[in-house]
Amino acid sequence: MGCLLLAILLTGMLTGCSGRRTAEDHSVGEETVSGRPVIGLVFDSFVIERWERDRDVFVSMGKELGAEVLVGNANGEAEEQKKIISHMIDRKVDVLVVVAVDGSALTDEVERAHRAGIKVISYDRIINNANTDLYITFDNEAVGRYMAETINEALPDGDTYMKVNGSPEDYNVTLVNRGFDASIRSDLQMIDSVSCSNWNDEEAFAYLTEHPEDIQNADAFMCGNDAIAGQVVRALAERRKAGKSVVTGQDADLDACQRVVEGTQNMTVYKPIEDLAGKAARCAYEMATGNRPDTEETISDGTYEVPYIVLQPIKVTGKNMDSTVIDKGFHMEEDVYLHVRHDEGTDTDS
Repeated sequence: MGCLLLAILLTGMLTGCSGRRTAEDHSVGEETVSGRPVIGLVFDSFVIERWERDRDVFVSMGKELGAEVLVGNANGEAEEQKKIISHMIDRKVDVLVVVAVDGSALTDEVERAHRAGIKVISYDRIINNANTDLYITFDNEAVGRYMAETINEALPDGDTYMKVNGSPEDYNVTLVNRGFDASIRSDLQMIDSVSCSNWNDEEAFAYLTEHPEDIQNADAFMCGNDAIAGQVVRALAERRKAGKSVVTGQDADLDACQRVVEGTQNMTVYKPIEDLAGKAARCAYEMATGNRPDTEETISDGTYEVPYIVLQPIKVTGKNMDSTVIDKGFHMEEDVYLHVRHDEGTDTDS
């Protein structure tokens, strides 16, 4: 239990007005602030770069609204996530917000939370067959369409591509593939497909090292996220093919944006995390104070139709890098163009 308590963090005030914001974390005791709504925010892990941003924005908005936010990190372990959720239920939080490690593994925990009168929000990844009170995410099928569009535009007839997916337990991977498969040109051939368990991007590099024929034969790589794309580019670079094969990703990580302007990655997907995390925090606060978020859409979790809020992502290429991630303050211009000269006036698409 001592280790479990250390895994639950009460995140304090945020600092900084631009670039990445950081949070001051405190260990949680058994007491809570009397009279303030308590929101439990449970992450898969912080291996993926963007989750720290989600955390900081959510906690900042929660504190601004007057809530206490407890942050848990499961380090990519489904069983650890269950323990953290159970502990938060015992703490009698008002609302649980969960980034599921495995969307099919938390049905019992959601049911237990509901029996305790606790609302549950699926954040970014849906919890399947659990009837959560809200699912809020980006349009993941659109992400897949953007990847397919980029490959369609870059490859001539008869060329080939490979899929290097993320975690098979993450339902978002299914949705991204659904959008991709519906949009990729029929004359392009998929020569291989592999998944990276728990979003472990090192598995992508290891697989390509063991299967050099994929590096040789694939004209494009559809990658589950930017960290995976980085490993693909690394494998390509070792064979002097970086920049010669099409590489797609998502999340607009800083190093991915650098690769895009350098020409070794063709596109990424910017997700306005401030909008998603801020909206989720407001919804959680509304639920904690007895109100219902304003949404009329629903989506199937496999068994139930659950309330659904979806935000639109933005395709990012070298042409619209400035007008997207930079102008919106997601990354600083000097950081994105750190390794290349930035020619003014080249940013034409929005």
